[in-house]
Amino acid sequence: LSHTDLDGYSAQLVMKHSPHNMTYFNANYGAEVKVRLEEILETVKANKAPATILVTDLNLNTEEARWINLEVKRLNENALHVELLLLDHHGSGKDSAIKYEWYNLDTTRCATKIMYDYAVENFEVEETKSLSAYVDVVNAVDLWLQDETKNFEYGKVCMKLVSDARELSRVMFASYDREYKFALLSVASSMMDVENANIILDEKMHSLKKDFFRYESDNTIDNLVTHYIVGLFGKYKADMTIYYKGYKGFLSYAVGNTSIIGNGFLVTYDDYDFIMDVSPRGTISIRANNKVDVSLIAKEIANGGGHPNASGGRIQGFKEQFIYSKVKAQIVKLFESKESVERDLDIKS
Repeated sequence: LSHTDLDGYSAQLVMKHSPHNMTYFNANYGAEVKVRLEEILETVKANKAPATILVTDLNLNTEEARWINLEVKRLNENALHVELLLLDHHGSGKDSAIKYEWYNLDTTRCATKIMYDYAVENFEVEETKSLSAYVDVVNAVDLWLQDETKNFEYGKVCMKLVSDARELSRVMFASYDREYKFALLSVASSMMDVENANIILDEKMHSLKKDFFRYESDNTIDNLVTHYIVGLFGKYKADMTIYYKGYKGFLSYAVGNTSIIGNGFLVTYDDYDFIMDVSPRGTISIRANNKVDVSLIAKEIANGGGHPNASGGRIQGFKEQFIYSKVKAQIVKLFESKESVERDLDIKS
């Protein structure tokens, strides 16, 4: 489990050089940390095999640390042989580090550098000049070491490379989003010896994204991304289908760009009547292709409106989620409540 910034993904990129079987998770600070740790615990239980739970670039407060320590203790009492290891550099984790021996805190290095040094010694990661140089780049920008001019300037572009890689929904398609970021950073790590590397990488960012999403011939980035995402939607549509008043819809979460992607989906899968994207704040964007008036749906479920084929609104009381199934459960419950109210009105009338 690691953070969702350059340092977090780079620490995981280091572990991709390990011969061990790795499963990756990412979380931003706040409530998502415990949600992802719960996911990890469920994964460990399902695998029923010895495991190491490794946390990097995320500090745990005393309550979170106490909780995960107890959960791992219970797993070991059930003979699952689970080890807990945290490698971090945020001083806010000091109280937890004092209390638990598995909590390793070092504020002098970024998480990627801590991870690299530890992995070379303990996880059979080969110490190479190129990987070590990339680690130094991440360390320079994460600790804001401006005196290390070359590494610092290149690190700033790498940071932007990660923060601007928002084409895929991290909740809906976490593994694909992670591999996307890994692919971008892998290319970045191979370009450090080029003259004016920071400028060259800055100029190449758009083409690097297109290279990842390109499937046959070249196209605009919007069309390439749409083709990729619509393919993912099609692959998982059985689990992402919703119904409202007999109309068949597709539910996406935090995808954005609904006009282009929504139209692409509805053209490709014409058995669907509408597609609805929900943001973490509960705003919705609904698209149709002349099969249903989505302005009425938006009005009924979110006090919104718009055009028959393009509408939006905001769901009151929507709770941000970090697991897609919980997003869908909220929307299904909302749909059912609206349909139930309408049935009651019909009976009374």
